[in-house]
Amino acid sequence: MSNIVEIRLKFPGELINLVAPRSLEEEARLLVALELYREGRVSLGKAAEIAGLSIREFIYELRVRKIPLNYDVEELTYDLKTIKKLM
Repeated sequence: MSNIVEIRLKFPGELINLVAPRSLEEEARLLVALELYREGRVSLGKAAEIAGLSIREFIYELRVRKIPLNYDVEELTYDLKTIKKLM
């Protein structure tokens, strides 16, 4: 991410124990990324980047939370072209 903005939030202290083993920052980034992806406001790759995860790890988080994978024909076509270039 090229432009990072720091946001300070106040939470009850016991919240820290509820998000272990992740840090509160990691958990917040993941939850924001999941919601943006669910709403269709960011792509899978961008959501994974926001969450600080690989695409594979982000897909796992989607599956665990029963959030459907938004993958349309346009994305499939793009991915197939990319694969052909790599071969």
